[in-house]
Amino acid sequence: MKVLVSDPVDKEGVDILIKNGIPVDVKTGLKPEELIQIIPEYDGLLVRSETKVTADIIKAAKKLQIIGRAGVGVDNIDLKAATDQGIIVVNSPDGNTLAAAELTVGLMFALARHIPQAHAKLKAGKWDRKSFVGIELRKKKLGIIGLGRIGTEVAKRCKAMDMEVLGYDPVISPDLAKSLGVKLVSLDEIVKESDFITVHVPLNDATRGMIGEEALKKVKPSVRLINVARGGVIDEAALAKAVDEGRVAGAAIDVYTKEPATENILIKSEKIVTTPHLGASTTEAQTLVAVDVAEQVVDVLLKGLPARSPVNLPRVSPETMSALSPFVNMAYLAGKLAVQIAEGQMSAITIKYEGDIAGYQTDAIKAAVIGGLLESTSEDRVNQVNANIIAQRRGLKVVEQKNACCENYTALITVEVETTKGTISVAGTVMRGEPHIVKVNDYWLNIVPTGGHWLFADHMDRPGLIAAVSTVTGEADINISSMSVARLKPRGKALMVLALDEPLSEAHLKKIMSIKDIHGAKAVTL
Repeated sequence: MKVLVSDPVDKEGVDILIKNGIPVDVKTGLKPEELIQIIPEYDGLLVRSETKVTADIIKAAKKLQIIGRAGVGVDNIDLKAATDQGIIVVNSPDGNTLAAAELTVGLMFALARHIPQAHAKLKAGKWDRKSFVGIELRKKKLGIIGLGRIGTEVAKRCKAMDMEVLGYDPVISPDLAKSLGVKLVSLDEIVKESDFITVHVPLNDATRGMIGEEALKKVKPSVRLINVARGGVIDEAALAKAVDEGRVAGAAIDVYTKEPATENILIKSEKIVTTPHLGASTTEAQTLVAVDVAEQVVDVLLKGLPARSPVNLPRVSPETMSALSPFVNMAYLAGKLAVQIAEGQMSAITIKYEGDIAGYQTDAIKAAVIGGLLESTSEDRVNQVNANIIAQRRGLKVVEQKNACCENYTALITVEVETTKGTISVAGTVMRGEPHIVKVNDYWLNIVPTGGHWLFADHMDRPGLIAAVSTVTGEADINISSMSVARLKPRGKALMVLALDEPLSEAHLKKIMSIKDIHGAKAVTL
């Protein structure tokens, strides 16, 4: 056994490998062609974020069994190539948690008391107290968007500072939020009511620009924003403009859409505190992540034990994967749809398998459902090893039910999500290799959720209603690419699903909601 460390990793992690008798080569700063040349001789690879572990490198790694990422993000590793080659990828999801949470709180203090600006002015030889009158955090409302590991730790610390903590995260149980002292509210309430707003969500299609121009029109002029999560969650141009115009009192930013960010627009504002992606940059965090991944490498290579933080799916037989893969994708989309049309706080998930699919080992499908539910609020990469742990951490009960018979299809998967406002269900199957959503709540329909933007509208079936909705989309210059309408009975309750070429604005969604006999409308991205 032999391990290559290709990025600067804390010495304690390297020492763990050596103490367990694993030879280690530390070679940092390698060019891609140099890494390709030497990687065939190694059984394990430890990296941070500098090394880009591409498909070409993985293809050359004939002996490689495990890649350890000393940190959380694995964007620098080609997960598909690693999985296809049977290489397990592990990370350290908890090692950076406290470091990021503490930086968030530190930036809140910096904003509240103008610490960086006062420091700079005094260093420049000017004694100025009047310009830096601050505010206290006590009794202020803190809005936390995303109550995963980091958001939860921020909440604990800010409750201790006597702040009122508001939280937005649809995939966390009310009981867990209550135990944290967090009041669960809508994203709109977070934006409108908070004195401080901090984001702790991943960057994806659902979260990119979630705090943008429209949201910043609703905030208090005294609000202060913090982003220690991912660049792009807060729209940089919109934030800079809002701060410059006095609509936002200040901001503290640690992450950027492009890094290094020496020319970023946010750095030019004196009202915005900026740091160079320091969220994980503590001595303790670097030690913790290095030790964590090193221990996992030892477990996998020497002890034959499962890794505790695997990022990719364990390898399964080609025959099983061939049968499961289409359903895994469908299950992920069902979960992603369910969380977007549900209202209230989630407390339980039931996954029903009917027909042929019930005969398979379904851990991968369960993981896909949970992954779809969590995608917009959590950076956790859910797989069949950690799915139950992640659900439990969020106070969610997960139940699976199997039935070898299926009335309408060869195989059907139904995802039921129980929330504080009721239960919603999404059922799907696979036809001709494509995922199909065939039932939403009580409505049988057929849509192919292969991407794009959608409108789901509950309404009363009546003449002219579809035309009224299409008038609004026409005014918005948005093309309808397909439509599906299901009803329980003529002139009764019905569901309209429109596939749209572009997303509906909040204003146009409100206009649709105001149409007579429309009971509810949700804009969905799949």
